[in-house]
Amino acid sequence: MELTNQQKQEFFEQGFVKLPGIVPTPLVHDALRAINISLGSKGMDPAQLPTLRSRSYCPEIQDSEAITNLLYASQLWSVAESAIGQGNIKPVRSGQIALRFPQEGPERIGNPHLDGMHSPLNGVKEGVIGNFTALLGVFLSDIPHPFMGNFTVWPGTHRLYEQYFREHTPQSLLQGMPDTPLPEPQQVTASAGDAALVHYQLAHTIAGNTSPFIRYGIFFRLSHIEHDALHWECMTDIWREWLGMRDVVSAAGR
Repeated sequence: MELTNQQKQEFFEQGFVKLPGIVPTPLVHDALRAINISLGSKGMDPAQLPTLRSRSYCPEIQDSEAITNLLYASQLWSVAESAIGQGNIKPVRSGQIALRFPQEGPERIGNPHLDGMHSPLNGVKEGVIGNFTALLGVFLSDIPHPFMGNFTVWPGTHRLYEQYFREHTPQSLLQGMPDTPLPEPQQVTASAGDAALVHYQLAHTIAGNTSPFIRYGIFFRLSHIEHDALHWECMTDIWREWLGMRDVVSAAGR
């Protein structure tokens, strides 16, 4: 399975594209079962909750087949390769298990960020930008409305930040997020089995969850096989690692 030209165009413009129903229900149920077994048997140490939110819940099953099959036993890998290039993605060993529990308080949206920036809880070393090529999110529960713990994006900011880093250098991200005006955020709605392919450089966050339901999601981080060498370059040339996008990029005069 490959991205269509329309999906590529949307990805080019918006920095993300939804992939409806791409993960079969049995794979979704296997992942949910594994997560719920972990929650029911291992539980969660309240003292570790800030770290679990920042890194991953149920860390002992992150690399289990129930999680990685979402990527490898569905069409997701082939779709990602259609954008990045066949054989161009490093093997992915695990996924981030991202749960968002109902909470009290007003509806709110978190601050925009890019992954791989240091914080005291996320495991990224200070002075390092742990960037990558693409974020691939798989939704395991229905998210039909805003403020259900929705993955939230600022469409088009991948291109906005590309220009910013050309002017201020990619290393400026070490000092914090760019101080530049942003478009309105968009809360992504989804059904269980949907996924979203997201450019690394798209600003994103999580909306609060004021619903009665837990939001279940898995996020995979994809890196081009030459990413280590292109670490900084791909922040000022955001399509450098996207072989399958070059027709759309060229048509746009880039």
